[in-house]
Amino acid sequence: MWKRLEIAGLTLPNNVLLAPLAGYTNQPFRAMCARLGAGLTFTEMVSCKGLRYGNENTKELLLSGEETPKAAQIFGNDPEIMRAACESEALAPFDLIDVNMGCPMPKIVNNGEGSALLENFPLAERVISSCVKSGKRISVKFRVGVRRGDRIAAEFARLCEGAGACMVTVHGRVREAIYAGEPDYAEIARAKEAVSIPLIANGGVFSRADAERAMRETGADGVMVARAALADPRVFCEILGTPPPPLETLFFTQLSRTEELYGERFATVFMRKTAAFYTKGAEGAAEWKRTFFSVRTTSELREVAERFFAERARAAEEEGRV
Repeated sequence: MWKRLEIAGLTLPNNVLLAPLAGYTNQPFRAMCARLGAGLTFTEMVSCKGLRYGNENTKELLLSGEETPKAAQIFGNDPEIMRAACESEALAPFDLIDVNMGCPMPKIVNNGEGSALLENFPLAERVISSCVKSGKRISVKFRVGVRRGDRIAAEFARLCEGAGACMVTVHGRVREAIYAGEPDYAEIARAKEAVSIPLIANGGVFSRADAERAMRETGADGVMVARAALADPRVFCEILGTPPPPLETLFFTQLSRTEELYGERFATVFMRKTAAFYTKGAEGAAEWKRTFFSVRTTSELREVAERFFAERARAAEEEGRV
């Protein structure tokens, strides 16, 4: 089930991928997930217009490091601007470029981008084919539909393949569901039957059992992990059956690398929300979360995190004695 995956001549070490996550999949996080076993990691979605006009914040999203292979995700709706982005120096380090046609957020949809392209097949096709002309490997991530009851995944997957995409990722929810409810694995399965290129199933994968179910019910070539990696990036170890390192070690390594790349202010804000994910299920979780969000420096964050992980270890030891 978990095996190497070939995508247009690119060999992935396995078929368990890290999704692009806006606000989270910066370089240190991607590198950590790659070390934990993710077969491919994606940047946060990057605006092609931002790249065209030299937006510095946009460029920061594309910092890359030792993780390999690597992928970037872009969004937009102008075929020529999208192609220029794919040909840009900023995207040169990436082995694959993913085109976002699934984002459900109103600020993206109202601009005719993301999942808005599911309602404009001709434009979606032009965007994909224009990106393919850049010579880069192009994949597409999209949702099974826009509204409940939609059944467009197979048709849209065929469109992507026909336009030259070398892989598609299908999120099993419609746009109006955002992230709520069960993913429609039957619809992903119909999309899989419609194409010959690799298809990745996305949505509802929070554990090894979930990943196995997604593979079994969709016939997909792999799975993509999203929010589960924020709650505990060792989910890749769980799915792949490899020994997980201590979460504490991962946190402090990620904090140091984030501060090194982006500075103290960013590292404090970013890593305190990361720490907040780890408080879920812990004794006194609400208070720990408030404490983490109250820190103002990385030194304060390290001190609180040391106390939190020590308390977690103590609670685990006590539970083991019962």
